[in-house]
Amino acid sequence: MPERTPPRITDDAPIGPDVDLDREDIRLADGTRLTQEVAEGIVDQVRRTVGRPSLSGEAAASPQIAFRVAPSVRDRAAQIAAKEGKTISQLAREALEERVASAE
Repeated sequence: MPERTPPRITDDAPIGPDVDLDREDIRLADGTRLTQEVAEGIVDQVRRTVGRPSLSGEAAASPQIAFRVAPSVRDRAAQIAAKEGKTISQLAREALEERVASAE
């Protein structure tokens, strides 16, 4: 049987009436009965935790900076990041933070 790909969930994704939670007894893994209220709480929690954590430590989006580099710079950055167990984004963030701190 082919593996099922779950649908992409966004803020605009409609949540259909797949089951009547008032009539059907649906239980979560811990035995809790799934009610409409419990389902809405799960949806809210999932929507709050989607994406990467904020770098500010608060519940706010971190600003992004995008820029282009030569392929050779990107390839070398990938090598360095892999060697250090980091992502290219982490490597770039550290370099920019260091440069900004040294200019103060």
